[in-house]
Amino acid sequence: MDRRNFLKRSAVTVTGLSLNPLIGKSYSSVFGQSAPGNKIKIGLIGCRNQGWANLKTFLDYSGTECISLCDVDDQWLYQRAADVEKITGKKPPQLVKDWRRVIDNKDIDMVIIGTPDHWHCLQLVAACETGKDVYVEKPLANTMEECDLMVRATRKYNRIVQVGQWQRSDPHWDEAAAYVQSGKLGRVRTVKVWAYQTSKWTLPVVPDSAPPAGVDYDMWLGPAPKRTYNQNRFHYNFRFFWDYAGGLMADWGVHLLDYAMKGMNVGLPSYVYGAGGKFGYPDDAMETPDTLMATYKYPDFNIIWDHACGIGNGLFGLREGVAFFGENGTLVLTRQGWEVMPEQGVNSRNFPYCYP
Repeated sequence: MDRRNFLKRSAVTVTGLSLNPLIGKSYSSVFGQSAPGNKIKIGLIGCRNQGWANLKTFLDYSGTECISLCDVDDQWLYQRAADVEKITGKKPPQLVKDWRRVIDNKDIDMVIIGTPDHWHCLQLVAACETGKDVYVEKPLANTMEECDLMVRATRKYNRIVQVGQWQRSDPHWDEAAAYVQSGKLGRVRTVKVWAYQTSKWTLPVVPDSAPPAGVDYDMWLGPAPKRTYNQNRFHYNFRFFWDYAGGLMADWGVHLLDYAMKGMNVGLPSYVYGAGGKFGYPDDAMETPDTLMATYKYPDFNIIWDHACGIGNGLFGLREGVAFFGENGTLVLTRQGWEVMPEQGVNSRNFPYCYP
């Protein structure tokens, strides 16, 4: 079934349901609901990178067990089966290349979705329909239409669904957001968010070729348009092509814009406008912009997104971050920590420096 037909079918299935936020619970609260000895049985769809990182975190809890792995690439399917066996002492009993076999497995309680972005909607809705809870990698989906369907399915089937926002588990992000909301910065009129990534975010042009041995390429494409295999579009690099993902903004913006909005305690903006293009590497293979700026308009402040591929020196000399510009000072927040730089004439002793 192609994406268009799937969306039409799902829209009928979930019509009339209210759109509420996805239900998210911490690992400990979810696992705490299990009776002693009753392990949560997990299936992983998409084993190579982030899906595997997520599964490893779940396996840190004694109340979990991986019973199914799915990947279109034999190399990673069997590598991760060996990795699970090394960690837990036993190999998952189900190793498959078709994700539908994971969904149909009645012994599975929850599914981790670590596939490329264009697969998330179809797999999440199917998992909810069969009574499975879901941990899905970010970004949730590629379109608002898909996101709406996923939220509706979550509500209709009363499932626990969490989107992979790992930064929300690191307390210094919340500490910084609370500081912004305390009013100590004064009125914040501008929030700048940036991601400046180096040369790995460029791709030389290479010819199409046959898929690697052991790869079910048709299954990898799934609901995306059919086309000949090209190594540039496969595995990690899928994120640079519109058929599958949204480029650097969808990849890093999910993390950083999240805390720009949380720090300002706001929801959706009045409107968004932006401009960009392939200014740095116009002839490389990437489709998504290597340079982009976007403004999110709110009644009394703006959030400004800025990204560039091939440049590693962003605002304040940092590759990525969030900066809240207030009348008394500017709070700069990164994955390493946060600090406040006071405005001239403001006593700097009143402001923290919060790096571990």
